[in-house]
Amino acid sequence: MSIPSETILVEGLPGEAEILIDRWGIPHITASDETTAFFTQGFNAARDRLWQIDLWRKRGLGLMAEDFGPAYAERDRAARLLMYRGDMAAEWAAYTPEAKGWTEAFVAGVNAYVALTEREPERLPPEFGIMGSKPARWLPEDVLRCRAHARVRNLDAEITRHNIAVKYGMEADRFHKGFQPDWTVMVPEGMDPHPIPAEVLRMQNIGAEPNAINLGTPTLPADLADEGSNHWALAPHRTTTGRPILASDPHRVHEQPSLRYAVHITAPGLNVIGSGEPAVPGITFGHNDDIAFAMTIHPADQEDLYIYELSEDLTRYRYGGGWEAIRTEREPLKVRGEPDREIELSFTRHGPILHVNPETRRAYGLRSVWWEAGTAAYIGALGYLKAKDIKGYLAALDSWGAPSSNHVVAEVAGNIAYAVGTKVPLRPNWDGLMPVPGDGRYEWAGFTTTRDMPRHYNPASGWVGSANQYNLPADFDAAFRRTGFEWTDGARYARLSQVLNGETKFSVASTLALQTDVTSVQAKSLVDVLRAIPGTPSPARALLMGWDHRLSTDSAGGALYEAWFTKHLVPTVMRTLPPEGLAAMVAVPDTQHVTNLVLKADPAFGPEPEKARDALMLSTLEAAFAEVTKLLGPDTTAWAWGTLHQGFAEHPLSKYVSPELAAQLNVGPLPKSGAGSTLNNNGYRPSDFRVTSGVTWRMVVDVGNWDASITVNTPGQSGDPRSPHYRDLFPVWAKDEAVPLLYSRAAIEEAAEARIVLKRG
Repeated sequence: MSIPSETILVEGLPGEAEILIDRWGIPHITASDETTAFFTQGFNAARDRLWQIDLWRKRGLGLMAEDFGPAYAERDRAARLLMYRGDMAAEWAAYTPEAKGWTEAFVAGVNAYVALTEREPERLPPEFGIMGSKPARWLPEDVLRCRAHARVRNLDAEITRHNIAVKYGMEADRFHKGFQPDWTVMVPEGMDPHPIPAEVLRMQNIGAEPNAINLGTPTLPADLADEGSNHWALAPHRTTTGRPILASDPHRVHEQPSLRYAVHITAPGLNVIGSGEPAVPGITFGHNDDIAFAMTIHPADQEDLYIYELSEDLTRYRYGGGWEAIRTEREPLKVRGEPDREIELSFTRHGPILHVNPETRRAYGLRSVWWEAGTAAYIGALGYLKAKDIKGYLAALDSWGAPSSNHVVAEVAGNIAYAVGTKVPLRPNWDGLMPVPGDGRYEWAGFTTTRDMPRHYNPASGWVGSANQYNLPADFDAAFRRTGFEWTDGARYARLSQVLNGETKFSVASTLALQTDVTSVQAKSLVDVLRAIPGTPSPARALLMGWDHRLSTDSAGGALYEAWFTKHLVPTVMRTLPPEGLAAMVAVPDTQHVTNLVLKADPAFGPEPEKARDALMLSTLEAAFAEVTKLLGPDTTAWAWGTLHQGFAEHPLSKYVSPELAAQLNVGPLPKSGAGSTLNNNGYRPSDFRVTSGVTWRMVVDVGNWDASITVNTPGQSGDPRSPHYRDLFPVWAKDEAVPLLYSRAAIEEAAEARIVLKRG
């Protein structure tokens, strides 16, 4: 069958290349050699996502003000503080030997497409015309120097814990977060008890903000508490196919276009398909001819806040037995509509200074694995693209730095495995849970790396997987390694293990059904408490007691439960149990911890904790019932979770253009199932229940029968509003469905809708 074909003359194209685009917008690249393959990946990423990847680079390097004006000058300064500034030779050497050449080729491909838009301006995405800006050319090191697009942790928790201890005493921190395993905070000696200014965390947040467009005052990013990811691999005896099945659905704060981009890269010796970030070469989640692979975040503690005593002239900080000079760098900053500025960036031996209080002569600095060679996000994935088996995959993980992550892998031979890829500081005399003095008493002593972390190979259960939950085995020396004590709510993993520990054998279709499962074990545990409360149930209580704990779009009980839990129960518990005012210091409560306080009827409820707990649950439930009645009307049979909980892909420029243009840029809304406590994780903002985080891309791989694999990427593969693939997958995603992830040449040819042939210009 003949399909539309376009030939493009490309400057600097190393060899021959072709891009077949299937009917779902997935590009399948065929190149004469690996260098040409990665060149074409960069060219194609710019073809589909130029506005997005150009913004990614400018945000990461602190170059926003040149395009968007003085409102972005502070954000640029913050971003430059968070960049990698170390030795680039050491940085390149930390990855697979091919990483440098592949990245150079990828960047050359991006630049070739930018050059093409200069010759043919009609190829520029409309956002450049809206803003009156132009795409910039890249350097290979730009990809590695941009660190903050994949967050590490736990600066926010350190600051909150310190401020709680200063105001209320260390014992009050038990209302802030729960620790796994059980742990008593090691309060650092020598810490001056003072409130840490809000400016410290604000500077890191605006430098790492994922959705960087805001034409007024920069805003803080959506909190990461609702983020999470699921993945698992099933052994052949656990599937209906007799082959392994691997499932992957990474969750992040939603962006428009989607954070993920699916692509297929083929050259002699290389054949890999899956998803990654469009501004980064290679693929992070996917498969090659021999193995399938995926990752989720393993929430290790990879950063620390240091507090310094400054000299009277504020140019030195106390270190060891004397004073050490603050290193200062001055850099030009281009600002649209204004003369160039000069900004000052200050650093200690540990890293950037986020804030200085001249009155108290204190400075606040960040130390992060970001400043260590080999921690550019996802570049470590380049090492396993050509792995032939699990052994080769795990060998590639040895150099993994960031983000700290759980990995699952399945091979055609039938084996499955789990491993952690990470680089976590060894803290010999503290636990990383609070800020420490920067005077030399608290120094890192090497790292816990991938080889030190747990691994599982072909377990008897027939599956491996994770959902960001606490997963360190009992024999892991957490007291020595102290890799992290603060974990994501375990509700998703509880549901995953509940299903996978059964006797069911899974197909690709039933694996997708589990990925999109909307049963909340958190809800069941709380409704069971409601059921046990004496007395005649009110209509609100009766509705939840008769509910199946499923957050489907048509669920009346789901609408009431989520309004109750998020907007009434959790906030009221946090206002009632801790000392007055503490709740205001906790930006986003630890939902698992709050749920446990309720389930256990914590003594802080009062002298009769169960009675007080029950009364609080009933009163907050009635308040939620009244709120949902106002939102959805008095007829509870007409209530539906999907009426409140809607997916909506909002373009960052849509607030600043005409309604007609905004309608072209935005996608949705459509009803969406699930929530943060379900495997189908679709977190939302409490103000209006709009979905803001969770799944945008997912994949189920039939290992060895590759063409039977499926995927989805919402709202579409393309970031260009003029493309038919800008919004075509949004309804598929909203209905929890998927499309084929084709791999064989015959299947791709059959599904192809367009062909692009690249020739040397």
